[in-house]
Amino acid sequence: MERLAIDQVDHVPHPMGVNTVRRPLSAPLGAEEMAIVYYELEPGDQFGGGTHTHEDQEEVFIVLEGTVTFEVGERREESVTVSAGEAIRFAPGDFQIGKNESDSRVTAIAIGAPGARHNWDGIRTPVPCPSCDDWTIHGMHPPDDGMVVYCLDCGTKTRVA
Repeated sequence: MERLAIDQVDHVPHPMGVNTVRRPLSAPLGAEEMAIVYYELEPGDQFGGGTHTHEDQEEVFIVLEGTVTFEVGERREESVTVSAGEAIRFAPGDFQIGKNESDSRVTAIAIGAPGARHNWDGIRTPVPCPSCDDWTIHGMHPPDDGMVVYCLDCGTKTRVA
């Protein structure tokens, strides 16, 4: 058994700076089969760097305080609002982005499984490809110095903010 105070866990900034507080809880809890992250999102913040899916992980978001708007689908075809006391699950392959579009702070927990860390080779994101001259599905490289995505159709690499 492991127990911790969430506010004692270090904030680990998202590589694209898209959220205010991000505290990975998996390692401090000794969790090896799931990713657990605590978030505080100020107005305009989001969980991830953009619309994406994990082909190797399902994700559950539990909203503790506030309201989150999830845009769902490759082209964000659907919008779903999740309020405090509610949860939403995305299966592997489901495209989504969760944002705080309200005027109040959001606190939430995200859980991904299996695995305490996702596999970068399993992340996909729809973005415009300059070579294909269209929106295509891109893979991602780990964010060593910014985020780099690559078109799965033609291989063109693009640096994302």
